[in-house]
Amino acid sequence: MPHPILRLGTRRSPLAMVQAEETQRRLAAAHGLAPDLIELVPVIASGDKVQDRPLAEIGGKALWTRELDGWLHDGRIDAAVHSLKDVETIRPASLVIGAVLPRADRRDRLLGAASIAALPQESVVGTSAPRRAAQLLHLRPDCRVVTFRGNVATRMAKLAAGEADATFLAAAGLERLGEDGVGHPLDPQEWLPAPSQGAIGIECRAGDARILDLLAAIDHAPSRVEVMAERALLAALGGNCHSPIAALSEGGRLTAALFSPDGAEKVWGQGDDPAALAADLLARATPGIAVHFSGPTA
Repeated sequence: MPHPILRLGTRRSPLAMVQAEETQRRLAAAHGLAPDLIELVPVIASGDKVQDRPLAEIGGKALWTRELDGWLHDGRIDAAVHSLKDVETIRPASLVIGAVLPRADRRDRLLGAASIAALPQESVVGTSAPRRAAQLLHLRPDCRVVTFRGNVATRMAKLAAGEADATFLAAAGLERLGEDGVGHPLDPQEWLPAPSQGAIGIECRAGDARILDLLAAIDHAPSRVEVMAERALLAALGGNCHSPIAALSEGGRLTAALFSPDGAEKVWGQGDDPAALAADLLARATPGIAVHFSGPTA
């Protein structure tokens, strides 16, 4: 077997593997290489080991990146493939996002009903995302939220088993897994997605010129501009995995909403500059919202 020119780290979940395979195909095509010259290296992430508690309770988004960061630092892989919505805003200075792939569908899909309004009264809805829970309760305070963790197949199985009446999944993940007919897409103007939803990012060591050059060939500039604006907004807000925030950048314009966890309070805004929009949102935030945001981070 030929020696790989790039070792690509990925989580072991089915969706993560599909995203790594897409990255592998794009790199091979961009450089005229046989795909087997780009080795996929599966790594078990901490977040995949604990499925019975909300992510925010057990370490937050770092549980998706910790192992891959360590493998990059140790030189066991050359780059790591991530769902960018799961990557912390503040990252080690030794790492850099070398490429952002063309962004897929940004929307959430609702499984179990045709729309939020169509949910039966007092529906039980499964989600572990503070954004989805707060956004749902803002629109439908009669509903009850229960924790749903696990990969796409696990959450669909929990729904099928009757553990909830409905749940949410990212449209991009469903499509990448060949499940694009599942659920009902929610209008992003009415139901904002998570920052960076639908975007795949590839990280590598900041000083690794060879790998950065390889990744530059598959970087999609319009998608990078969008997700970096959304990540800059997160940094300026000082949000964390407990902070209910929804945001979307389209056509150079950012739309964002902050919520209290119970959905009772909401502040919404639009703007062209992430820092200015964050300052505006925080200035108008109620105490029940502001307590979940610390303001600009270094």
